[in-house]
Amino acid sequence: MIVSGRALGQLSRRVVPTRIAATAGTTRGLADVQVEHGRGEWKTYGDIDQYKLGMYQIKCFNKISPIGLAQFPTGQYDIRKDAEEGNNAHAILLRSHKLQEEDVPHSVRAIARCGAGTNNIPVARMTELGIPVFNTPGANANAVKELVLCGMLLGSRRVVDGINHMKELGKQGLARERVEKDKSMFGGQELKGKTLAVIGLGHIGSQTARDAYALGMNLKGYDPGLSVQSALRLPQALELTDSITAAVSDADYISLNIPYIKGEGGTHGVIGPEVISHFKPSAVLLNFARGELVDSDAIKQFLDAGDGRYVTDFPDDLVWDHKNAVVLPHLGASTEEAEDAAAAMAADTIRDYLESGTIKNSVNFPATSLPDRPDHSIRFTVVNQNVPGVLAHITDAFAKENLNIVQQVNQSRGDIAYNVLDIDTTGHEDVLCFKNVQERITMTEGVLSSRVIYGAPGMGYAKNLDGQYFV
Repeated sequence: MIVSGRALGQLSRRVVPTRIAATAGTTRGLADVQVEHGRGEWKTYGDIDQYKLGMYQIKCFNKISPIGLAQFPTGQYDIRKDAEEGNNAHAILLRSHKLQEEDVPHSVRAIARCGAGTNNIPVARMTELGIPVFNTPGANANAVKELVLCGMLLGSRRVVDGINHMKELGKQGLARERVEKDKSMFGGQELKGKTLAVIGLGHIGSQTARDAYALGMNLKGYDPGLSVQSALRLPQALELTDSITAAVSDADYISLNIPYIKGEGGTHGVIGPEVISHFKPSAVLLNFARGELVDSDAIKQFLDAGDGRYVTDFPDDLVWDHKNAVVLPHLGASTEEAEDAAAAMAADTIRDYLESGTIKNSVNFPATSLPDRPDHSIRFTVVNQNVPGVLAHITDAFAKENLNIVQQVNQSRGDIAYNVLDIDTTGHEDVLCFKNVQERITMTEGVLSSRVIYGAPGMGYAKNLDGQYFV
């Protein structure tokens, strides 16, 4: 293993056999797979005494739900719950930790966040390094949806103001005397028969629309990227519009359920003066998506001008104490059920990728659904830059080693391409050697990393680190 200039931990050494016996039943007839490059030593980061050869190591940041971690088989996975450990990690699990490049050892194949957003992960840099980043869309949808419904009630009847008023009366010993007299101070409206505009109709938006319809509300919605799956979840009575302004016009409640995207053409401040000018004076804006979606100056002017409301679980320096705003802690996914579901989904995603090469719910790699590996074959994966000619070099390298490709999948997304090749193992006696072909492929210009997936967890990984070969 070759180490770049970054200090990622103390370098240690240990000699291991050059031939690694495959786990029974997982190689479908193959006796041995040889991936070690015969350089006489094997190097790793961290404490070598704690390294468990033949197991996938998972490094956890934050406290990850035990229900999620239970998805990893104990005999096959070494879970490091202390962020100070895991310097030999094959994958990283995290929640809110702001991940730095220095947190990611060269041995890491994948990163998964137990949640929908990935703003705390340097996704662009991980893409350059050939590391897929996964999230868990929909795992917290029910929890956020319930908070949106709660937000509609909070924005309808000044419930928070009423609670604070009763606390003050209680201090004065006047609560029983004034409880009926003061209720007129906190009048409001019912949800039934009102119109809800849902901006973004993914997992959370579609669930919000469905439950609001059950409450007797009228529905409008906008989502230029509406998927077939999400469309099928929507109530038939929902009116789809062709713009945000068309959706919010005449709406009593407006729920934001869109991602925050920086840069030109992004969603920063998308709810600004132009959109807000189409609000009803009494409209209630519900923002449980991202604080940066709403222009603070514009929403303050709206709240100052009439009886409109703003309910959010993101901080806002301008309206945090406004009488027409309810600002909560970021509670959207803060339920045990949501944390369990997100952690379990993240764990399953990591397992799929490490064990079979399948990619699902990645924010930077192409979705890749793979068929079962044929009998008497070994799976070989390659991550490369999406440039012409690389695939031809990969297939040519196998041909030169007299290795037959029996099944192949090639997918791309932006600057990244992902190749999965199942290699026939018949006719190669007792040992199938991949060391020459893997080094040739990995060091091909444009290739970032490669893996031989077989019966020994964690083995068979190689990277091209700025022209240096890392195994």
